This record gives sequence, structure tokens and C-alpha cells, in this order.
Amino acid sequence: MTLRICLLFFLLCSTACRPTTTKEQDTLQGKVVGIADGDTFTLLLDNKTTVKVRLASIDCPERKQPYSAVATKFISDAIFSRQVSVVVDSKDRYGRSIGWVYYDDKCLNEELLKAGLAWHFRRYSKDERLQAMEDKARANKIGLWQDSKPIPPWDWRRGVRD
Repeated sequence: MTLRICLLFFLLCSTACRPTTTKEQDTLQGKVVGIADGDTFTLLLDNKTTVKVRLASIDCPERKQPYSAVATKFISDAIFSRQVSVVVDSKDRYGRSIGWVYYDDKCLNEELLKAGLAWHFRRYSKDERLQAMEDKARANKIGLWQDSKPIPPWDWRRGVRD
């Protein structure tokens, strides 16, 4: 009975966090064994298979960009060496699973936005709740929003700098 209640709670939380989609999605569960950066990590599924996971609908600062190390430490503190669930939306051109990460009744994608350590990736997401989280962090000058002109990672990758 307790397992059913936990599963129901997880399903309710997962639909609250991620945008509604019409396709069937896979759920991965495993232990986080590596952190690449603020929005990418390695998940160990069955003590032998690893999967690279990229967080959906957000984009964290790139390496050498201000707040990159802070975002990386944030997800390391939150999920490294812990069991997480990932609701996979898709795979990217690098073969990474793009998804929504759940731990301790929280959604990592949302927690990064609230902490001001990520941009809502509007190119791939029209979710107004996620944009509101970014807007609130920006208005309160939380995290990277303390900088007067933070450069979005998609501009940084193209070499656009002030």
C-alpha cells in the first residue's frame, strides 16, 4: 500500500513539474555517479549501464562562464551519489537523455531556476511556470541575476560577448 501511495505521489509531482506532452515517456531510476556541469550528469542504472542525462527546458552557464561552478556544485550537492528518477522527454544529437530529474520530492530543473542558476530555455520550452521561476529569481537578483548583464549560455557558445 505504501509503495502505491509513493508511486501516486511521484506521478502527481512529475506531471506538475514537466510540461504536458502527448507521447509516452520513459522513466529512468538510478544512482548519480558523475556531474559534468550544471545541467548534465551521468546516471548508473543497473550497476553496469550508464546514461548521460541533460536537464530539460533549462540551460545553465557554460564552463568558464560566471556561475558555472556554482551551478555544478548545486547539482552535485543535490544529487551526486544519490538515487534519482528521470522522466525522459527525448534524446539529443549527442545521445543524452533529456528529462526531468526528481529527488527528495523536488524537481532539479525547477530548483536550478529558483536558485537563479539557470535560464528557462525558451527555444525548447514555452512553459509559463518555468519562465515565472526565472523571472522571480531575476527580479530578486538571486544567483547569476546579481550580474548586471548575464550572458545566456546559447550566446556564450556562439561567442557573443559584451
